[in-house]
Amino acid sequence: MGLLVMILGLVLFFAAHVFTTKRDARAQAIARLGEGTYKILYSVVSLAGLALIVWGFGHYRAAGMISVWEPPVAFRHITVALMLPAVILVVASYLRGRIYATLKHPMLAGLKLWAAAHLLANGDLGSIILFGSFLGWGVYDRISLKHRTDSGGPPIPVGGVTNDLIAIAVGIAAYLALAFAFHPVVIGVPVMG
Repeated sequence: MGLLVMILGLVLFFAAHVFTTKRDARAQAIARLGEGTYKILYSVVSLAGLALIVWGFGHYRAAGMISVWEPPVAFRHITVALMLPAVILVVASYLRGRIYATLKHPMLAGLKLWAAAHLLANGDLGSIILFGSFLGWGVYDRISLKHRTDSGGPPIPVGGVTNDLIAIAVGIAAYLALAFAFHPVVIGVPVMG
């Protein structure tokens, strides 16, 4: 049951996100509904999908995960190592500096790295579906960005190396918080030790 709820959540979450890549359909929806209503509906569908993903995955794990393969212990260490740059890339998408200018879409790069790393460490069916979906979405969205005629939002100024240094510092702090506090307490899976 939990797995099906998670899949329903993934469908809702990514349906909303795929719709935003269809710029003509999105523009028509905004023209019909108004920008405020469109944003509210987008947020509600996305949050509902996210809530179903979290609830469904939690119940799936509690009911007993379905093993597909057993990842080697080394893959878990690789995942821990890959998560540091993944978190830094996500932070760098907000503190725009040279990392942002070089990658153009560090949020998507961080998301894909996060998903790929978690696919390495988790060999159960639910994790493969969950992280595989996010990895697939990241690849799809990056490809769709190459074909869009608009940037998706207003231009945001890009800073210099100082922004990168701040992104790295904040990324390291967030990485440590995720590893030592969030993951073991909220997810229930210790990362370190």
